[in-house]
Parts: sequence; C-alpha cells; structure tokens
Amino acid sequence: MKRSVRVLFALLIGTFAGAHHGTTAQAQGVADFYKGRNVEIIVGWSAGAGYDVYARFLARYMGRHIPGNPSVIVQNMAGAASLRATNYIYNVAPKDGSAFGMIGRGTAFDPLLIPSTPAQFEAAKFGWLGSMNDEVSVCVAWAEPTVTSLDDVFTKELVIGGSGPSSDTDQFPMLMNRTLGTRFRIIPGYPGGNEINLAMQRGEVKGRCGWSWSSIRVTHPEQHRSKVFHVLVQLGLSKHADLPDVPLIMDLAKSDEQRQMFKLVFARQVMGRPFLAPPGLPADRLAALRKAFMETMADPEFLAQAARMKLEITPVDGAKVQALVEEIYRQPAEIARKTGAALQ
Repeated sequence: MKRSVRVLFALLIGTFAGAHHGTTAQAQGVADFYKGRNVEIIVGWSAGAGYDVYARFLARYMGRHIPGNPSVIVQNMAGAASLRATNYIYNVAPKDGSAFGMIGRGTAFDPLLIPSTPAQFEAAKFGWLGSMNDEVSVCVAWAEPTVTSLDDVFTKELVIGGSGPSSDTDQFPMLMNRTLGTRFRIIPGYPGGNEINLAMQRGEVKGRCGWSWSSIRVTHPEQHRSKVFHVLVQLGLSKHADLPDVPLIMDLAKSDEQRQMFKLVFARQVMGRPFLAPPGLPADRLAALRKAFMETMADPEFLAQAARMKLEITPVDGAKVQALVEEIYRQPAEIARKTGAALQ
C-alpha cells in the first residue's frame, strides 16, 4: 500500500474513532449528571386536572429512559391557566436539565394573540420536548335540558366556567361568540378544569368549553354514557373518531378569513399535552430528554397501562412541536390581530 493511501486511511480511522469516542463521552456525561438526581415536572394546573393526570403518568415511566435513570417527580403550580408556571419555567427554573414543565396547549401563543397578557417568555426559545397528544377538545352542556346541541346556543345563553383569559376554557367560546354568534357566558376565576367540573356538578355553571376529549374519556366516562352532559361541538382541525356526529368548528367557518382565524387558534390542538424545558439547556441534555420522552411514548408497559387507564396517547415529537410554534408566530400580522381581538 502506498504511503499516501496508508496516511489517508489512518486519518479516516482516527476521525471515526474520535467521533465515536465523543458521542460515547457525551452520553456518559448526561448519565453522570442525571444519576441519583430528582427531575421535576412543573405542571401549570391543579392536582387532579387532565393535564396533571397525564404528567403524573409520564413521571412514572420517563425516568427509566433518561440516561442515569433519575427519579421524576411532579410539582403543581396552578394559576392564570398555566401562565404562572410558563413564566416560572422560562425565567426561574434551573436551566441544567433537572426541571421541565407541562403547560396549557395555547399558553405559548399568548404573546401573539393577547399582547396585554403578562407573558414573560419567547415561545420559540423553549426547549420543546414533545406532546403526549394530538388533541381534540369539546364544548359541553351539563345537566341543562334546554341545551342539547350547538344550535341551541345560538338562541339560548349557556353559562360556562373559565380559568383565565389565556386558557382554552375562555378563548374558545369567546372566539365562537365573536365570529359565529353563539351565546356562551363565561364565569371566570376558576383555578383549573378540575374546579370547573366541580362547579358544573354543583350547578354553579352549566357547561364548559375547551375540555379535552381525552380527559373526558378518563375522568367522566359514565356521565358521558348516561348523557349527564351533551357534547355540542368539536374544537380542533379534524374530528375525533369517537365523535363522528358532533359538528367540527372548522366546518362552521363562514369565510376564508374565519377559517384562517380558526386555524390560528386550533392548531394548538396538535400539541395537546405539551412538555417544554427552560431556554438555554445544554444541547446534549435537551436531546436526551427529547429522546427519552419519545421512547416513553413507545414503551410497551407504558402503553399497556395507558390503555387500561383509557388515556389517549397520540404523541408528537419535540422537533415537530418546535416547528409548529415557530410557524404560528410567522402568521400574517393582520390575521393575528383580528384573532387576538376576538379572544379578548
């Protein structure tokens, strides 16, 4: 073998070995960081709410897929429809990979749609880990015999509970009132969905909008089967297979502009149960958390238990969620302005 060829071959082998060694060392460094550590999931909702149920279920399994196998614990930080937790994750939570969070699916878009909201973050700078669901939400009328379909809400007022101006419970019905002419009356101030559900059962309010269908399947299956409440409309980009006869919001748009507005708001459903890390995480730890999240979503034991609990798992990976957030922030300014005005 000629000397020049031998030198080139040695260089190639050395480059490959160095790259392999770097990858191994990087993985080992991540495992060393997480070994024996607690990782905290900060949930922007009260205990027992649908988001909380999903976060606690994830916490039971995700640690086994993170290098070093840390313990994963959940901390609730309810307030302002998860805006409080979102601001905390962005500005206060440790940026070393030892904490990440679960927030409302629409909270990331508050600065775009509600400029007056006290958001203290830039959504695209979060490290998006992924979503456990590509979600469909609904509006329901609870124990209200005069309202059994969406048509009734065009002629009769339906009093519903709300958890804050940036929440689905407030934004979705407000948008329908302003664009379609429905007559939802929102009673604000509930800390989260769990409290709205209790208010419905007590008769304080007569319904709820922005209620995840996946949550209903887990927390209120018997009431749905016995028609304690009626599902009025589906809120998402496409129908859920469980609800073929319930109208879809996208089919109710009266113009192309309304269709654009609905897409801007309901695209968030793709990230139905989103998890995100603070900005500035070391790249190797962010990559490890993203990988661990999606490995958990495919874990056979995790999926079997999810089926037993009737938890819907339709995961979306972190890169896709990151791209969706960036795409929403590129929407035409005039459509964003009109949509934001309709939500307030």
